[in-house]
Amino acid sequence: MEKIKLIALVGATASGKSAAALELARRTGGEIVSCDSMQVYRGMDIATAKPTPEERAEIPHHLIDVSEPETPYSVAAYLADAEAAVRSIAARGKLPIFCGGTGLYLDRFLSGGLPAQTVADEELRAGLLRQAEEHGVDFLHRQLAEIDPASAAAIHKNNVRRVARAIEIYRLTGVPKSEWDAQTQTGESRYDARVVLLDRPREDLYRRIDARVDQMLADGLLEETAALEARGVFETNTTAAQAIGYKEILPYLHGECSLQAAVETLKKATRHYAKRQLTWFSAKSYVRPLPAGEVVAALLKGDDF
Repeated sequence: MEKIKLIALVGATASGKSAAALELARRTGGEIVSCDSMQVYRGMDIATAKPTPEERAEIPHHLIDVSEPETPYSVAAYLADAEAAVRSIAARGKLPIFCGGTGLYLDRFLSGGLPAQTVADEELRAGLLRQAEEHGVDFLHRQLAEIDPASAAAIHKNNVRRVARAIEIYRLTGVPKSEWDAQTQTGESRYDARVVLLDRPREDLYRRIDARVDQMLADGLLEETAALEARGVFETNTTAAQAIGYKEILPYLHGECSLQAAVETLKKATRHYAKRQLTWFSAKSYVRPLPAGEVVAALLKGDDF
């Protein structure tokens, strides 16, 4: 099976990934897949630096606003949703362009194997088991044979739970269990991926981070934080509570520090986060660093795109 081609633009926060992804999408007819663990939440807009409504209207964006902020969103959920998005984009003849700084999400997506072990839908599985009870084990096994002949050959029809699980994996990910298993054994990615890190001088990056924080405040970060707290988001979703941009502002809203102190804390925390992001991506052999201003031109020169 020919591998799906995709590009991923990664790097530190405020390095210019979103602007580069938009320009690349315009030039290639691509669609953007967010790779940000916080942009999945509705209402968490300013602190997560989501693309504007105008940008999202111009270029299709995926994996943004897919979960209510009160409900934690898992790596497994991201992988299943990203798999569906990439296959849909590729089926339309478009180029999937990942954009974001959550390295774990991208790494697990490219390495594969995880969804088959982690995605689950108890209601779907129970329904499949009921079908076996009502119509017989052959009925369920024939379903598996239609979507995943290799798994059907490997799993005896009387092993109803394994048959149902294999169907469940396909229904949730769009990928046969046998394909997930083969990739797990070889460790080979199912994608032809070009992953580029937008590299900037540290001083330039920090200047951009400070400017972004100032713009977030001007855009209403205080009001957004207060609204999310009033909804109880930070109590019900500990992941959201740790998002940079909110946890630094909350002490100010609680009267525990001045606004100036909160802003300085936020800028410092964002710089530290940027360092951690760069450390993560620098350790990955599949990531190629390029000067931020040259990324789009360099990718467009490639023979494959």
